[in-house]
Amino acid sequence: MSISATDFDFMALAFRLAERGLYTTMPNPRVGCVLVKNGDVIAEGWHERAGEGHAEANALRAAGDNARGATAYVSLEPCSHTGRTGPCAQALVDAGVARVVYAMEDPNPLVSGNGIALLRAAGIEVDGPVLEDDARALNPGFIKRMERKRPLVRCKMAMSLDGRTAMESGESKWITGPKARADVQRLRARSCAIVSGVDSLLQDNASLTVRADELGLPDTQAQAAAAKQPLRVILDSRLRTPRNALMFKQSTPILLVHNGQVEESQLAGWPEFVEFLALPAKDGRIDLQALISELARRQCNEVLVEAGATLAGSFLRRGLLDEIIVYMAPKLLGNKARGLFELPLDTMSSSLALKIKDICAVGRDWRITAVPDTEY
Repeated sequence: MSISATDFDFMALAFRLAERGLYTTMPNPRVGCVLVKNGDVIAEGWHERAGEGHAEANALRAAGDNARGATAYVSLEPCSHTGRTGPCAQALVDAGVARVVYAMEDPNPLVSGNGIALLRAAGIEVDGPVLEDDARALNPGFIKRMERKRPLVRCKMAMSLDGRTAMESGESKWITGPKARADVQRLRARSCAIVSGVDSLLQDNASLTVRADELGLPDTQAQAAAAKQPLRVILDSRLRTPRNALMFKQSTPILLVHNGQVEESQLAGWPEFVEFLALPAKDGRIDLQALISELARRQCNEVLVEAGATLAGSFLRRGLLDEIIVYMAPKLLGNKARGLFELPLDTMSSSLALKIKDICAVGRDWRITAVPDTEY
């Protein structure tokens, strides 16, 4: 493998292009492609949304005949199968590119290694992987779904400096400021599904939607992100969700998950965008592992849990959270206020260890990103 410093630079550009699809490519991965000839970029492309051109196809279209003899830098191995679009590896062969540099193999078993093999069989020089860790960071949910048959699950919480999420009465608006709330909107926008519980819905009456004017993005990008709304999933064993809840004002898909012990009359008369799903109960509550498996089956890459302490604690105790994002506000809510997670722990040895990945300021608040520390 002959990789130069210039190769790293062009691959970094492919990553920046891939990031343009952060909010729109689901359930497909985010991919960028750069075509280079004689040291100059001759075309760029990225995958914008499922069912439309892949990054390589878009770059080749922009380059035209000039693609012959070029080097293609791709943030993910070119696909080799025909889905809603044709195979990108074959398109690169047909265009006459001389070399392909890829960042990582595609974890999709329909592709993995096959695209590289097709290119090499056609006499194209292929180098990689290059900057694989950065490539994996672009598509953590897609990779997890392909490799482990489950989505990446994040939990978003907001708390005061003394670790409280709401007053004793349940009042919680607003703990954090507008910049933190815009950051949460962007978390929603990159997610395939948002999961909450009926108790949170009854308390907050949240719409659980992505709102273009609150994303803090350029208008065109914001409109594109808001046009692809995540699936809203409410865990509601006995179907207590009120039919006049705010979430029903926007007619994008809602999945009401119950335990199968509801009356037929409870399933009638809902808006057509509402779907019901019966899942088995475990310890008196909906089986969260079954839920995660179902969301993977529905091609969800990244799932955002926005819930109260009880449901959030259940996800955490069952080892189903890959990432915890806590927005900490410079406020004190006092000892009567509600805690962050419901975790019935009695001893220090039973505490759950976390690893802090990142801490950064978001307006006047702080965002803490942590993952379970399995080595602690």
